[in-house]
Amino acid sequence: MSAAPAAADPGAPRPALFRLRVLISTLFGIGHAPVASGTVASAATMPLAVLLALGGPWVFAAGTIAAIAIAFWSAGAAEAHFGLKDPHAVVIDEVAGQLVALAFVPLGWIWFTAGFLLFRLFDIVKPYPAGRLERIPGGPGIVLDDLAAGVYANLVLVAARLLWGALGHH
Repeated sequence: MSAAPAAADPGAPRPALFRLRVLISTLFGIGHAPVASGTVASAATMPLAVLLALGGPWVFAAGTIAAIAIAFWSAGAAEAHFGLKDPHAVVIDEVAGQLVALAFVPLGWIWFTAGFLLFRLFDIVKPYPAGRLERIPGGPGIVLDDLAAGVYANLVLVAARLLWGALGHH
């Protein structure tokens, strides 16, 4: 396991793009929620997920890919800014993971609620290999464990949908 980055000098001037990356990584301050900031960020992602789903599967896929790219791009800057490995305030990874959890899922309150709950469960429990992915240094280590949690949640939802359909429900 690598050592934590040295604490950044909070008084040091930072370029505007760096500050923007940090702001995005906290989902514009949501990451500073006093309790359960990851859950708050996942909940804040749900309206975005609905809008993307209304656009159809290609729009949802494009939005999810964009969120993943933005998460990788911004998370590393936040780690340098806060001087911590996977800082608590960084929640853009929850946005990306939550969208992955809801990919290929029918738009409906039952499916989206189940996707939200399953993602939070897998993000907290971090079943193998998610916990190991978190050990990767930098932005990738911040994001990859949440993407894995999103994949786990999505697999459960897709399997449930297939089973539901096999039982004659549509």
